[in-house]
Amino acid sequence: MSRLVPLLLVILMHACDPPVQKQESPVEDPYREQFVRTNRYMLMRHQDQIAAFLERVGWEARQTSSGLWIVIEEEGSGPLILENDRVEYTFSSTLLDGTPCYSARTENPKQLIVGKSNIESGVNEGLKLLKNTSRAILLIPPHLAHGNFGDRNKIPGNSVLIYKIEIRDVRRGQ
Repeated sequence: MSRLVPLLLVILMHACDPPVQKQESPVEDPYREQFVRTNRYMLMRHQDQIAAFLERVGWEARQTSSGLWIVIEEEGSGPLILENDRVEYTFSSTLLDGTPCYSARTENPKQLIVGKSNIESGVNEGLKLLKNTSRAILLIPPHLAHGNFGDRNKIPGNSVLIYKIEIRDVRRGQ
C-alpha cells in the first residue's frame, strides 16, 4: 500500500496537466484590406467635397477629429451642452447641393436628451459644441449621418448633410 501512494500521486499530478492545445492562426479575410482602402478613399472624398464647398461659399469652419465640420454663427451663452442635457432646437437640413431634407421650425422645435436620442451621431456631437442660444452650421459627412444607404426617404446614400441649427433652450440633465 505504501508503494501505491507515490504511484497514485505521480498519476494524479500528470493527469492534472492540461493537454497542449495547438493555436490556430486566424484566417485572413482577402476582402478586408480592400474594404479598408475603399472606406478610407470615401472618407477622404467626402472631406474634400466639404472643404471645396466651404471654400466656394466662404464659410470659416473648424473640423473635429471625427470629421464633423462646424461653423459658429452665434456663440450663445452659458456653458457648453453636455451629455444628458435636455435640448430644444430648430434646424433645417439640406444636402450639399441645397436639396432640402428635414426641418423643425420655431412653431414645432425638436426636443431631445443629448446622447439618449435617435439622431445622427454628427448632430449629437455638434450639439455638445454649442451653448444655449447658439446658432451654427454643421457639415456632416455620411459616416456621421446616414452612411452608405441614406435614410431611404429624403437622404440618398453617401450624402454630406448641412444642418443649420439654433439652440432655443438647454436644461441640465438629472
